Amino acid sequence: MARLDEVAVWLASWQRTRTPKVTKPTAVIFAADHGVVAEGVSAYPAEVTGAMLAAFEASKASVSALAEVAGASVLAVDVGVGQPTNNLRVEPALSPERFAECFQIGRSTVASLDTDLLIVGEMGIGNTTAAAAVSAAILGTDATPFVGRGTGVSDDSLKLKAEVVADAVARISDVTDPLEIVREVGGAELVAIAGALFEARMRSIPVLLDGYIATSPALVLHAIDPELIANCWAGHESAEPGHRLVLAHLDRRPLLTLDMRLGEASGAMAAVPLVKMACALVTDVPTFTEWFGPDA
Repeated sequence: MARLDEVAVWLASWQRTRTPKVTKPTAVIFAADHGVVAEGVSAYPAEVTGAMLAAFEASKASVSALAEVAGASVLAVDVGVGQPTNNLRVEPALSPERFAECFQIGRSTVASLDTDLLIVGEMGIGNTTAAAAVSAAILGTDATPFVGRGTGVSDDSLKLKAEVVADAVARISDVTDPLEIVREVGGAELVAIAGALFEARMRSIPVLLDGYIATSPALVLHAIDPELIANCWAGHESAEPGHRLVLAHLDRRPLLTLDMRLGEASGAMAAVPLVKMACALVTDVPTFTEWFGPDA
């Protein structure tokens, strides 16, 4: 129970209350396309991003089913479907203008919400490549351990993917600004997530982090100032090897470890009922002394 008590204390501290509860959990899913898909780094074509966005909007995606059980709402936000970023292997993924636009969309989206627990997800074919490049560049290490199979690429494609990420990281070896790193080798939805996380921190909204892609923008903010993600708890640990490395660096112990790799906020959404239970334990159950009396 101690672990659940920690969750309840974390939630109470950011909700600014002695009686934490989750009545309006909200998942926001940012979707965008990636130019790096042209390198052959994904098992699926870029068109899948748009198809999945339609599924979110029709409440027919996996996260929609999970949200129904968790009592949560789901909002899908298009930040670049059909407008892919540049190929991060050879050039900046986003222009300064598009970076600023996507960051502001993330902030504005969260500012418009009425929620007591935020889950931020993503959809974008090719975005595990971007997450790996951002993570390796931020941590200044060899790119290979950060590269996983994503949507299930073959051994040959995995090798190619590692080469693409290594080239991208080498291309920006002299870049030290975390925000410039995510502009150079990230993606539109990663930038929007960074904006959303920043706004949630400014508004004292507790956040459950989802998988690898959604956690890499938290790494960006952490590199600027660890306090910028003090309101974030890891909802789950995915099957991507890079996710484990990033969570370890952020010192975030996940609530769930189910080897999920779906993305779209599904892993963090699965943890929402646990957070609700944690709240019930500290608000609805009397302590030993309260129940039996001070002389028991």
